[in-house]
Amino acid sequence: MRAAALSRSRWHLVRITSLMAAHCLANCPVRSTLLEQDYGLPLLEAARRTGIFISPGDPPRDSSLTVNGLNLHYLDWGNTGKPPVLFIHGYAQNAHTWDFSALALRGNYHVIAIDLRGHGDSEWSTQNDYSIDAYMSDVEGVIRFLGLHSVTIVGLSLGGTIAYSYAALNPGKVDRLVVVDTGPELNTRGRGRIQRFTSKLDILDSFDLFVARAMKYNPRRPEWQVRGSLRHSLQKLPDGRWTWKYDPTLRNPKRTTSARPQSPEVRWSLWERIKCPTLLVRGGESDLLERAIAERMISTLPNSQMIEVTGSGHLVPGDKPLAFQDSLLKFLSIGSIQDIL
Repeated sequence: MRAAALSRSRWHLVRITSLMAAHCLANCPVRSTLLEQDYGLPLLEAARRTGIFISPGDPPRDSSLTVNGLNLHYLDWGNTGKPPVLFIHGYAQNAHTWDFSALALRGNYHVIAIDLRGHGDSEWSTQNDYSIDAYMSDVEGVIRFLGLHSVTIVGLSLGGTIAYSYAALNPGKVDRLVVVDTGPELNTRGRGRIQRFTSKLDILDSFDLFVARAMKYNPRRPEWQVRGSLRHSLQKLPDGRWTWKYDPTLRNPKRTTSARPQSPEVRWSLWERIKCPTLLVRGGESDLLERAIAERMISTLPNSQMIEVTGSGHLVPGDKPLAFQDSLLKFLSIGSIQDIL
């Protein structure tokens, strides 16, 4: 009980600090030298540098709800009543993973991007339950609480696994599905690379040290973009050092109380049960989702299509935001999946 109370107290401190910083950066109309050098650019300026389409609209509203006893944070980009699009980020990431994509969709869709339990500004699981079933239950709670119907779900990596599993088990609730660089079978080399990155020392003396580490891990992005991404992923500790926001329990699967992970056979079975139009996006240089697996996924799922993004690694929306945005907009506007190419 005492450990749970300490965990909850730490989460509340992290959330207050991070929301104050996010509000300033999202709404700051003028770039300052401090922001550019230390914590990246204001969102709109960063988006303009990438060349993506920016639809008219307001900054996202930080909101929260209680699902399964946990306080979950989400970004609501407005337009309640428009067709809903729910974004689900990957492991160790957060709702801001989708900021560039949301800017393109906010004019015509009701965009919601959630922080999964244990990630971003959402509460950590007091039971250390980070199973796919727990995540799916949270997603169901969010959809029900917000009254979303015929929702499009877009998921990256872990978020993609959650998304296609949920779509398979809830065919009447999902209108369209976008799965980014994940599948029923993943390359062990790519998984090992991610594990090595996340298992490194998680408290460093400065924000800049995390920037250097992230750029070495993924050199495909300019430094200003890495800084802007990390400002939503890191928190400053009372002693002046920095660490990740996500629950450190996630760094060691042996410490979680998750049920046994899904087997490849179970994941293939779920994938083949999907009924809605589905777009699979693969990074052309991904070391996680092999092309042969991606092609098998498409061949076994009617009404599906794959797009491979040249020059991107596993994290497609951030590595190639313009190409990803183009694919997403095209998929959402087409009448048939076969019209996407």
